[in-house]
Amino acid sequence: MLKKRVNVSDLSKNHENPIAELVQVACRYDSEITLESDNRKINAKSIMGVMAFNPSENMAVEIGADGADEQDALVALETFLVS
Repeated sequence: MLKKRVNVSDLSKNHENPIAELVQVACRYDSEITLESDNRKINAKSIMGVMAFNPSENMAVEIGADGADEQDALVALETFLVS
């Protein structure tokens, strides 16, 4: 399992529907992908989970990826959250 802590950028600036787009990015990978912040941990492939998690600007988030393509998944989620 790989983990990386990032600070979320202003997602609404670069994405029309950031919640749905984040889930779409996560669903491209076979690995289990989680987002964690302030003792809340969710499945990044769950639209309801991501909506409840509500990643927002300057939020510190730990991305976790576990599986065959975990490195690629981690890079893709990091790129989405910080760009």
